Amino acid sequence: MKLCDSELKNRPVWQKAGYVLPAFDREKIRKATIDEPIWVHFGAGNIFRAFPAVLQQQLLDAGLSRKGIIVCEGYDYEIIRRLYKPYDDLSLLVVLKPDGRIEKRVVASVTESLVADTDAASDWQRLKEIFRKPSLQMASFTITEKGYSVSDPQGRYYPEVLEDFSAGPASPVSFMGKIASLCYERYKAGELPLSWVSMDNCSHNGEKLYHAISTFAREWANRGLVEPGFPEYVDDPGKAAFPWSMIDKITPRPDENIKNQLEKEGFESTEIICTDKKTYAAPFVNAEEPQYLVIEDIFPNGRPPLEKAGVIFTDRDTVNRVEKMKVCTCLNPLHTALAIFGCLLGYTSISAEMADPRLRRLVERIGYDEGLPVVVDPGIINPGEFLREVIQIRLPNRFVPDTPQRIATDTSQKLPIRFGETLKAYMQSGEGASHLTYIPLVFAGWCRYLMGIDDSGRTFEPSPDPLLDQVKQHLEGIALGATGPFEDRLRPILNDPKLFGVSLYDAGLADKVLQYFARMVSGPGAVAALLSELFDA
Repeated sequence: MKLCDSELKNRPVWQKAGYVLPAFDREKIRKATIDEPIWVHFGAGNIFRAFPAVLQQQLLDAGLSRKGIIVCEGYDYEIIRRLYKPYDDLSLLVVLKPDGRIEKRVVASVTESLVADTDAASDWQRLKEIFRKPSLQMASFTITEKGYSVSDPQGRYYPEVLEDFSAGPASPVSFMGKIASLCYERYKAGELPLSWVSMDNCSHNGEKLYHAISTFAREWANRGLVEPGFPEYVDDPGKAAFPWSMIDKITPRPDENIKNQLEKEGFESTEIICTDKKTYAAPFVNAEEPQYLVIEDIFPNGRPPLEKAGVIFTDRDTVNRVEKMKVCTCLNPLHTALAIFGCLLGYTSISAEMADPRLRRLVERIGYDEGLPVVVDPGIINPGEFLREVIQIRLPNRFVPDTPQRIATDTSQKLPIRFGETLKAYMQSGEGASHLTYIPLVFAGWCRYLMGIDDSGRTFEPSPDPLLDQVKQHLEGIALGATGPFEDRLRPILNDPKLFGVSLYDAGLADKVLQYFARMVSGPGAVAALLSELFDA
């Protein structure tokens, strides 16, 4: 069994092996989508193939839509060349059940794959054609939070962005410049309406996307490089809408064990690749079963009936509350805690960490004791039930091959949101945050992690992080067995509200973090000893 249109015609072979196949005429869907596209998605990676692409497939299977999705990659063009084109834009979703069973579904909702590269003339021309189509309803994104940025942490525009400001929308270099250029194509085609939907796992994602596009629109208009009405078009939600959303589904790197299992069943399209840009992917995607997608319902040109596939459409305030519940309390802080201590203790699996009673108690205490008392209740998802699912089902799922090293990526960007909002809630309540025990333990653990030495004394390479070099310099020269004091060295970190959302001195937590850090740096095995002291009952 190979992943291509011609092989899928032999349906009995696939079905006998337990594969769920598309229930629609793909050629008819492809032609209809090319003629009158409704949905283009930017970001061709694993989360897209495991979630949005499958949602549209559910609608196609049920006869609730007759259009597929056009996918476009704007960062790692190799994904399109090596994982889409050779497989006729098909993919295989492998759902990993907690009991070890797997569900295999061939995903065929993608009808066309492109690269957002102005040097690839045919693809760029096709993209401009798509955005001039009145039928287009939605442009969605899973490009990571960094993808929306037009400036560095100090607010300085990136060189390629400045280049695009000066050159105009004809042939942009930066990714957001390309998106703004496509938006301008839609404006010139008659100010056609469109919803621009960020589905990335970051706070106020629609606002980030709006800011990037509107920045280009204004810069170009100020230079006389676009028609003067373009910025007003971007600002009009009746024409250009930027809904907020919350997405939740764990889609780790493709796993060798899954690859081997598929090959034993006769599935041949299993090559796991690592691109030049360090993207790990395969023709198959392995993912957990639970998933959530909540979207602000602003679609000036209509939208697919995705609520029939489980998407929750609501208002902006509710989306914001759901996002805060998940990102600031019930999932992401727990993930970050496990990432930090997993790297220090030599774990390579999130599920294995959850089998460590000390680490399980750590995330329970962060979630139940310190998070839930100030949780934002969205009303449409119960925070306590969501948290229980995370701790009891999702994180312990040993068949989801996720790693602390992957989760530890960009930790400096995650801490202020995943923990800072909880600190602010306590400080604003009048109760204060100084009584907290486990969140400052995570902060101390991160400082210890920055040393690049695990608990046994072995060096390790911290995961990529844009502020890694800046913050780890404060730890240089501190070795295991050091006795401190460490306050002068760590003050620039602990006092930085950009790192934790607030100054830890203002929160009354700096001394506690320093004490924990001193314990964890006292020698080999000190991290494990402190966790045992706190959590062995």
